[in-house]
Amino acid sequence: MIDAIPRDNSTGAGAQAGPASNTDEADVARFSKAAFEWWDPQGSFRLLHRLNPIRCAFVAERIELEGARVADIGCGGGLLSEALALRGARVLGIDASPETIAVARDHLEGISATATAPLHLEYRTGTAEEIACERPGDFDLVTCMELIEHVPDPGSLVRACAGLVRPGGRVIFSTINRNPKSWFLAVLMAEYVLRMLPKGTHDYARFVRPSELARWGRGCGLMVDEIGGISWSPAKGGFAASEDTSINYLISFVARRSLGADPEGWSPGRDSVKEDRFDG
Repeated sequence: MIDAIPRDNSTGAGAQAGPASNTDEADVARFSKAAFEWWDPQGSFRLLHRLNPIRCAFVAERIELEGARVADIGCGGGLLSEALALRGARVLGIDASPETIAVARDHLEGISATATAPLHLEYRTGTAEEIACERPGDFDLVTCMELIEHVPDPGSLVRACAGLVRPGGRVIFSTINRNPKSWFLAVLMAEYVLRMLPKGTHDYARFVRPSELARWGRGCGLMVDEIGGISWSPAKGGFAASEDTSINYLISFVARRSLGADPEGWSPGRDSVKEDRFDG
């Protein structure tokens, strides 16, 4: 069966992540080759342009962005990083592709020239694991959008993101569920039939169920507080927030105050959201 492939090829939440090791070089090369298209709303990343308002709104509803210290992991060309900075956040965008970071910096330079106020946004090449070693607990918010399905060790990525956020801060992921419907629509239709994405963009075996992501987060001291779906809206010709998590979804975690002090009303293994019902 299509949905029988487990997503367990990770170090697990309790293992120590090795810095700079959790990248798929073929994937990085593929994205680097298309880096010049990042800010073309009709180019290879056009679906991310349509997703971005949904992602930004989900984030803004859960944290006051004005003055917030944000790490945007897997920032790509800076679509979300810029949007958060324009809302007043102090953003560090991280991506493993030097070519992509160069594009992000060029675009930032262009908009900074006409901005009415300075944007607190910087970019650097690297991985979550590297930054977590350098700046543990340094951020109020960590965003990781459409990246976890591209790395060899998702557990390591979750652990690194958890290590970056301060106690009480938030970690928000956006990714693709793993079930027959997501294979049919996100891979077969999107890549091979409708050509909305380049062929080979996604590996179905790397898709992540909400329950799996929640389990990795829980092992790192993260509590699920919200899971939201994203659906294609033919009427709008784009994406819309929804309760359907069977394909694209966002998941928000709150970091425990400390290893010895859980958020009120929560204990290990008991999140405020029963995430397995979102697996589709």
